[in-house]
Amino acid sequence: MMSQVGYPTYKTTKSPWLGSIPEHWEEKRLKDVATYNDESLDEKTDPDFEIEYVDISSVSLTHGIEKTELLAFEKAPSRARRKVRHGDVIISTVRTYLKAIAPIKSPPLNMVVSTGFAVIRPRSSLDARFAGYMLQSNGFVGDVVANSVGVSYPAINATDLARLPFAEPPLPEQGRISDFLDHKTAQIDALIAKKQSLLDKLAEQRSALISQAVTKGLDPTVPMKDSGVSWLGEVPEHWETWKVTHGFNRIGSGTTPKSDNPLFYDGNVPWVTTSELREDTIFDTSQKVTEEAIAQYSALKLYPKGSLAIAMYGATIGRLGIFGVDATVNQACCVYSQPTVFDTRFVYYWLRMRKPILISLSNGGGQPNLSQDDLKKLWIPIPDICEQRAIAQYLDKKLSQVEDRIEKVRLVIDKLNEFRSALITNAVTGKIDVRNHMASVNATHSEAIR
Repeated sequence: MMSQVGYPTYKTTKSPWLGSIPEHWEEKRLKDVATYNDESLDEKTDPDFEIEYVDISSVSLTHGIEKTELLAFEKAPSRARRKVRHGDVIISTVRTYLKAIAPIKSPPLNMVVSTGFAVIRPRSSLDARFAGYMLQSNGFVGDVVANSVGVSYPAINATDLARLPFAEPPLPEQGRISDFLDHKTAQIDALIAKKQSLLDKLAEQRSALISQAVTKGLDPTVPMKDSGVSWLGEVPEHWETWKVTHGFNRIGSGTTPKSDNPLFYDGNVPWVTTSELREDTIFDTSQKVTEEAIAQYSALKLYPKGSLAIAMYGATIGRLGIFGVDATVNQACCVYSQPTVFDTRFVYYWLRMRKPILISLSNGGGQPNLSQDDLKKLWIPIPDICEQRAIAQYLDKKLSQVEDRIEKVRLVIDKLNEFRSALITNAVTGKIDVRNHMASVNATHSEAIR
């Protein structure tokens, strides 16, 4: 492990986040070491010219550019204009809380980014890799957010961004710091990738547990029969198939009271929206309605504790939640309530396993929607109520163990990401001296291969 030693002498800067920097470094502004927004696509560009477009939603501080979209110029959004080159760094100047910042590495010649980004291009005195690390450091990112204007849509213009402070070591030293960070972040990223692979395996284990239990039961020796449903396959011979309308006495939805009427909100009655449906039990909601709202809106029904809600619209389609309290819902949720032959938790697990089937029932193209009628048409194979409960209890126990492991792995990933961010910030601001680190790494490597 590297000993984290500082430089021999420091000087104080005017920047709160830079604090003190090594005596021989220079305190500058970003515009002193880089240019910005140098190149844009001409409006006279051939309409058929194909661009590889990067939007703000496609970029994250941790993973950089996560996806691109191939578009003809004439069909691209008007904000698809900024051209980039290898060594540039893109920084989101709108919705800056998203921290959409990424270095550009070997881009295709037709890559274009949104005008919502400032494209920073290092001058000859600035190592492009060092620039990427500095502009992704905690301190600089915090400075961008702190200097943004606006509450719901915070933004910073490129001119103000260019005035932000920047610490510049001598060029050869920038290269050594970058070498160090390339080496260390690669090691950390490899560890994160291993942990992420473990998360993927645990997610697969969770899915397999649910699928096996709700389609085959807990006894692997029972005889099987054809379910009569092509996508379902075989089920235990003693199971029966029931339509949900025959297995729940009450299936319905809800509504949204007028938001401008204060008599309807800030009450004591939980009001579930699809944002609360996260494959868990719901004990509280971000908004609550009043008894007055329930009295005024006949569609705003109160469903009992233990009811099962399903998201019907858009990006949340198929999400599930079980009520831990009596609650109302908005119009985007369908609720199964008052079961007869069903155990609600068994149905919850069955629907969780069959989410792709729910999505396949939807319609609406880019924003798929389910209807209550769609969800009323479902047929679910079940054993008797006692066996359903036994299966649900088994899954509660087994999945709790898996979720505990998942949570522990996520905590490790979070700590590794925090360590990575802190290491970058400390290196690019001179809080640790890494100038000789790569020399010791190379010496160790040479010794190992002798």
